[in-house]
Amino acid sequence: MSKHWFPSKTEFQVPELGGLSLDNVADGTKVVAGRLYDPVAAKIAREGGHREEPLVQPIVHSTTYRIPNVNYYGKILKEGGYIYTRLGSPTCNAVEATVNQLEGGAGSLVFSSGMAAISSVLTTFLKKGDHVVACHPLYSGTQEVMLKFLRDKFNIDVTFVGYSIDEYRSAIRPNTKVLYGETPCNPFNSILDLEQLSKLGREGQGHGPIVTVVDSTFASPYLQKPIDFGIDVVIHSATKYLGGHTDLLAGIATTRTIEQWRELLVTRRAYGGTLSPYDANLLLRGLKTLHLRVERQSDNAQRLAEYLESRDDKIRTVFYPGLKSNPGHAIACRQMKKFGGMISFDMKGGLEAAKTVAESVRLISLAVSLGGVESLIEHPATMTHGPMIMADCDREEGNILPGLLRFSVGIEDADDLIKDLQQALDKVDDCTASNTKRV
Repeated sequence: MSKHWFPSKTEFQVPELGGLSLDNVADGTKVVAGRLYDPVAAKIAREGGHREEPLVQPIVHSTTYRIPNVNYYGKILKEGGYIYTRLGSPTCNAVEATVNQLEGGAGSLVFSSGMAAISSVLTTFLKKGDHVVACHPLYSGTQEVMLKFLRDKFNIDVTFVGYSIDEYRSAIRPNTKVLYGETPCNPFNSILDLEQLSKLGREGQGHGPIVTVVDSTFASPYLQKPIDFGIDVVIHSATKYLGGHTDLLAGIATTRTIEQWRELLVTRRAYGGTLSPYDANLLLRGLKTLHLRVERQSDNAQRLAEYLESRDDKIRTVFYPGLKSNPGHAIACRQMKKFGGMISFDMKGGLEAAKTVAESVRLISLAVSLGGVESLIEHPATMTHGPMIMADCDREEGNILPGLLRFSVGIEDADDLIKDLQQALDKVDDCTASNTKRV
């Protein structure tokens, strides 16, 4: 079936409509005015007719579609169309078309969560006996899939490396089929050189091309476009910046080629992890303000990171790619428009100091997740990367420090956020600041 299907498009991507194209409109225009291309409406227009169309993409919540005759079913399989929502729906396709035009890929596919997208991508391009090289640390859910499922159940070898391309290169074997990375990474904001990673994947160390996969959730497609640097597959937890309002669960993957898109489509169809039309509608609405939200969050984060770096009385290190002191700053400048809304910082007082700050903020909420309009703070060593999720040895290897805090900066007034952090930091007394007990 999939060899006959093609990714959804927006009207900007259809030359026959004339007017503006993707090449001459900005990202903010794409997410607002890039409506899903409807071939039926286009056919009516070509014939001199007109059909009223809703300005906002409707929620099409039917699970199945009525067809005129038995033979028409085969026509849909070959030419595209709608049969059953697990295979696709107009509401989901509108999201896919919008994100794909931002990423500059061949096609995008939405999933029921970020982890559904990640696990589907990995099992699409890996099989028994293969090998994957991945950065470390990375999102704990991704690590769990790689270790408990790929390695322990499916006999796929996994090697974790740092963020140096030389480490990736040294880890490649004849059976390496995927190079996986995050940039900026969770939780340290480490930066991976996208151009060098894609080049390494194409060269394959003499063993043939290797598929390169990058989780770009921390950046969003507004700030960073990995496919422009040659990356094969880009993944986002759309729950985060793409949705932007902490009210939906979704994932999305975009591929560099149509062949890769078709392979992934088969996996999604088989696993059934597609997105509901209701959540797709919320996601599409969130995308329309992506450029506005991320601009504000990035500007806020830059100011907050600079403030936190000035508090060297309480803070050991601030991890933010927009700081000149950050090891990945130069690379981030080359591949990101701005530096995003995620900051991590390590308290000198370790666990107790981190807990004091996390539990003393008032405007900022103590909660997991990220990328929404509201500011959130969490303690990775006991929460997102804690003992219930990661083994102690894996947390130690990833250097998930007991004093580390992860801060998702929202769109509130930056001065108010600074005041909130200041009063929380001021509650860390000298006694707490000398406590370096590990988790």
